[in-house]
Amino acid sequence: MSLFAHPRFLRNVLWFDAASCAVSSALHLFAGSLLAPWLGLSEALLASSGLALLVVIALASYAASCEPIPRAPVLAMIAGNWLWAAACLALLFTGAAGTLPGQAYLVAQAAVVVVLAELEWIGLRRYPVQGWA
Repeated sequence: MSLFAHPRFLRNVLWFDAASCAVSSALHLFAGSLLAPWLGLSEALLASSGLALLVVIALASYAASCEPIPRAPVLAMIAGNWLWAAACLALLFTGAAGTLPGQAYLVAQAAVVVVLAELEWIGLRRYPVQGWA
């Protein structure tokens, strides 16, 4: 059986998305004052993104814990991941991250959320449609 065909694939990806958002949120909220000068990003930007990630954690956790997994929250997660990647790249190309570590951080964030969006899309396409979903 392929990894993508595993019955828990989508649920595991959603849990991983929630966990990675929790780590990022904690870093942005609790270490923002230390990270801001190193990354060349404002402390306010890091704090606001840390707060926004709390909503993402709740949505991903909710979707992952439902049986069956509802399609709408997963589609929202996919769209949100693409928007997050676009925002990271916009910050990168506007020069908002004034340091090389900050630029690398934005590229890494964008890359991770694009991979998560794609994995969630693959999982959603393979997940059985139930009821009116």
